[in-house]
Amino acid sequence: MTVAEDLAETPETAEEEPIKQRKNGLYPGVSDELAENMRSGWADTELRDLEPVPQAAETAARRAALSARFPGERLVIPAGNLKTRSNDTEYAFRASVEYAYLTGNQTEDGVLVLEPKGEGHEATIYLLPRSDRENGEFWLDGQGELWVGRRHSLTEAEQLYGIPASDVRELPGKLREATGPVRVVRGYDAGVEAALTDKVTAERDEELRVFLSEARLVKDSFEIGELQKAVDSTVRGFEDVVKVLDKAQATSERYIEGTFFLRARVEGNDVGYGTIAAAGPHACTLHWVRNDGPVRSGDLLLLDAGVETHTYYTADVTRTLPISGRFNEIQRKIYDAVYDAQEAGIAAVKPGAKYRDFHDAAQRVLAERLVEWGLVQGPVERVLELGLQRRWTLHGTGHMLGMDVHDCAAARTETYVDGVLEPGMCLTVEPGLYFQADDLTVPEEYRGIGVRIEDDILVTEDGNRNLSAGLPRRSDEVEAWMAALKA
Repeated sequence: MTVAEDLAETPETAEEEPIKQRKNGLYPGVSDELAENMRSGWADTELRDLEPVPQAAETAARRAALSARFPGERLVIPAGNLKTRSNDTEYAFRASVEYAYLTGNQTEDGVLVLEPKGEGHEATIYLLPRSDRENGEFWLDGQGELWVGRRHSLTEAEQLYGIPASDVRELPGKLREATGPVRVVRGYDAGVEAALTDKVTAERDEELRVFLSEARLVKDSFEIGELQKAVDSTVRGFEDVVKVLDKAQATSERYIEGTFFLRARVEGNDVGYGTIAAAGPHACTLHWVRNDGPVRSGDLLLLDAGVETHTYYTADVTRTLPISGRFNEIQRKIYDAVYDAQEAGIAAVKPGAKYRDFHDAAQRVLAERLVEWGLVQGPVERVLELGLQRRWTLHGTGHMLGMDVHDCAAARTETYVDGVLEPGMCLTVEPGLYFQADDLTVPEEYRGIGVRIEDDILVTEDGNRNLSAGLPRRSDEVEAWMAALKA
């Protein structure tokens, strides 16, 4: 029996996964001599004197707030596991927002555990340590560091995140033996949930998830800075797209998607969501992400895209652009109506206002225009009461923004949609009008035109700040901006 075969059948601990070998790999095994050779001759690469991650103070404060909310209870927050894309390849990993928000760490299989101690909690971050050089994991296993890159040691992790670190392979056993009340954030790590199956309830776990969602409603200074970074990169991504619209016309919407993605990957972690690069009638499909259609001069391009920073904060910005550089008469008429609606919505964003106020303000303007144009019978109050404008406006006028593009989604209705705006909240204002290509209730010249304008708005002490003000919104300013970029 070779060393590799022996390792595959006898893992070092009951919790450790055996090293997997490809069924049709070209090497059937590992000789004892090669295994011994691979164990030695490696330099010490331990990183010393590491600085804490920039948000370490904020994550510590967030854990303290969590501890105060659930005294005397063990709290378990997993990062999640890799997900298979196809056969033996995985999707790029993105840690759960709850875990990243509380730790600053983004490593797969990580778990944050808050153990009740005294009047508070003692936090431990459970991670995979460096790949083992003794058993050959570092070069034989598909997730070994010679295959996917170096992991931080547990000591390094403690320096980076300011949390004591332990081997995550020991955690399931500890959780199975745990006593007392426990809560876990569900849906990310089946192994962790299995270890706690007889100790948790869905109702109690949902309370934990809701608390962590509502904790993100008001952003701290670090988060606001990250959101501005995301928006600034997004502005540059939109500029990139305008400069290559001629190449998109020669290919497809995918050229636009790829151009923006390049900016997102160079300056950030990724895009914050699937880019919507919707040209012509595709702009009437709210979440058009196929991006395989033609880009034609004379049509509009609805580009809804956002860069996600390395700390997971995302922008969410939409501009509707005339591909030729100039709006025609009917396009400008519809665009200006949406602009006026957005202006009304943004003006309603201020501390103490109801969350719904910006939506109501924008919808009223759109309803007025639809009545004015004869597309729906007034009066406007009747249209709004019956929701008749929704045939062409379709969606709500905005949402919270942060580490998720639709942030804080698990928050209670009374603290979110029925809540009141506070300084530090960040939301989108994004009214739209969409006249489907097959809508026989509107004049033919309207059909196939979709317009949305979206900006990221921070609630301030005295009103609001448009984080994405670097992109022009008024129709004449959009045309001048596009002309300058093309020149």
